[in-house]
Amino acid sequence: MHARTRPRANAFRYKVGYLALDLDRLSEAKGRLLKLDRAGALAFHRADYGARDGSEPAAWLRGVLAEHDLAQACDGRLVLLTLPRLLGYVFNPVSFWFAHDRAGAVRAVLCEVNNTFGERHCYLVHHADRRPIGPADWLDGRKVFHVSPFLPVAGAYRFRFRLDEGRAHVDVNYHDEGGLMLATSVGGPLGPLGDGAILRRFLLNPLMTLGVVARIHWQALKLWQKRAKLHRKPDPPQRYITS
Repeated sequence: MHARTRPRANAFRYKVGYLALDLDRLSEAKGRLLKLDRAGALAFHRADYGARDGSEPAAWLRGVLAEHDLAQACDGRLVLLTLPRLLGYVFNPVSFWFAHDRAGAVRAVLCEVNNTFGERHCYLVHHADRRPIGPADWLDGRKVFHVSPFLPVAGAYRFRFRLDEGRAHVDVNYHDEGGLMLATSVGGPLGPLGDGAILRRFLLNPLMTLGVVARIHWQALKLWQKRAKLHRKPDPPQRYITS
């Protein structure tokens, strides 16, 4: 769901199929229809994430957590919520890396954002005291990275996360000095990653993934037609991760 509230209202909702992958058990995710670091109709490539050199995403994320004094709090499961490659192609507007403690509570979430200019930036979201993130908790972060020409690099994001055995849900809302300007969310039920589920959710609905960039440009055209204000793209921040 994506809903812009002002000054030119625009809202849309699309079905998209995400993978929720345990990063310490990636080898168990591969199968006849989902390939790991290999060509295939549906695939997950380590080189698309983290250091982007083919190394283990889990090791990269643990390094990031250690650099930000979160290693002790985030000593449990690591789960990546992301779009897979479909027919060799993928564009992820945002992937969410969930870091749990040993009791299973979410302690931090790394939001890895990509824009259509080939740039990326990560927002590392957590409570200041490192306490667990509850499904009703809202966490704030200053916006520092260009995503859309119709929104300035100013203001702040508000995040809310839920990830359990049955469901994943993320809200990311954008606020400026006038209040809420954009509300977005992604979520749905979680199920086993079997061949039947892959066929239904990905291979029989290829536009769910392949259409992501086309939909971004279509919605941008609609905003342009509504004469929404355009903002010049600034250089990306020098720091790759904002916490």
